[in-house]
Amino acid sequence: MERLTGPGAPVDAVDAVDPSLFREVLGAFASGITVVAALADDGRPAGLACQSFASLSLDPPLVLLCVGKGSSSWPKVRAAGRFGVSILAEEQRAVCEALGRRGEDKFAGVDWELSAHGAVRVTGALATVDCALEEVHEAGDHYLVTARVLELSARDGGSPLLYYRSDYATGAFG
Repeated sequence: MERLTGPGAPVDAVDAVDPSLFREVLGAFASGITVVAALADDGRPAGLACQSFASLSLDPPLVLLCVGKGSSSWPKVRAAGRFGVSILAEEQRAVCEALGRRGEDKFAGVDWELSAHGAVRVTGALATVDCALEEVHEAGDHYLVTARVLELSARDGGSPLLYYRSDYATGAFG
């Protein structure tokens, strides 16, 4: 039997990718760490740490993020419809750890503010992006989320908190 190759070729079980190797290889790509957060129906902030975040479009201004389907915080953020993305600074590792854990009160000890758009912003972040939810698509074990940018802000100075090879990393940028 002839095997098709190239775009559009079928993928079968023989071509399965080893999850450990997948994590190891893709871990070589350093990514920034963000907090995605909104004000929940109960009036408390809800959010999660997210390393899969990127700009998508200038016209209209859109960003994208990927959220695990198992997240207990995402349904609250999604229901709010508007949320903030806070790009964490290298000194905010504790914030990332707080928002990365499971539990109801992830924001205990985390300084935050509510924007005019109803987005939750982490105080001291390198930058913040207020967003309005556009679309959510299923993508494997994650949701691929697109959002319209409503407002942007960035502070002067600082370096990002990075995720690299399954651990935190920092980098000095001029």
